[in-house]
Amino acid sequence: MPVSVVIPTLNEEARLGATIDAAFAAGAAEVIVADGGSSDATVAIAQSRGARVLRVVRASGALTEGAPEARTTPRASQLNAGAREAKHDAVIFLHADTFLPEGACKAIESAMKAGVVFGGFRIAFIEDGLRVVAALINARTRLTRKPWGDQAQFVARDAFLRAGGYRELPIMEDYELARRMKRIGRTAMLPLAVRTSGRRFRELGSFRTAALNWWIIACYHAGVSPERLARWYRG
Repeated sequence: MPVSVVIPTLNEEARLGATIDAAFAAGAAEVIVADGGSSDATVAIAQSRGARVLRVVRASGALTEGAPEARTTPRASQLNAGAREAKHDAVIFLHADTFLPEGACKAIESAMKAGVVFGGFRIAFIEDGLRVVAALINARTRLTRKPWGDQAQFVARDAFLRAGGYRELPIMEDYELARRMKRIGRTAMLPLAVRTSGRRFRELGSFRTAALNWWIIACYHAGVSPERLARWYRG
């Protein structure tokens, strides 16, 4: 079962090349970079590494391949556009600073043959000093089977599209999808670990970042608008 990888980007030139290389090394049959209007070398790097580039336009949600101009667009729109254009039945949604492990695509193939429709990976951080944070995140997802976006969510494309894809939210689109997909079908956490950036934990501090994350979730369930939550999260 070939796997498509979708990477949403906005000015991600620093790590994107290594992320794409790792995705192909992990067995991806195609990598789609859904760009939301980058002004740096993101698009050129993606093309040089063999990725297909989609420019996602905010106004209509439309997309064009290799278009010269685009406006910034919500990440959910980028992810949905990439999934619609994916050629394969299994899709991984990958952050631009997250590296897939060797054998990731074979592990997804095995999981889907066993009836899994949605899941993610364990997490490890690139930066030192965040092992406890990673362990807590992995413990949470073992219990809930609801991985968040930085854990490389993967999905059966048909089930994802039938469910309406990601909600067009300014924040929490990954959390909302995980909750919804768990109600739709079987979910799983794979034993392999992605390596991702923990820069937010390093910049704000581990306790403060975790507390903010859970405060945002609590407020989301209490009915606070996603627009307000996005402003709080981004400071």
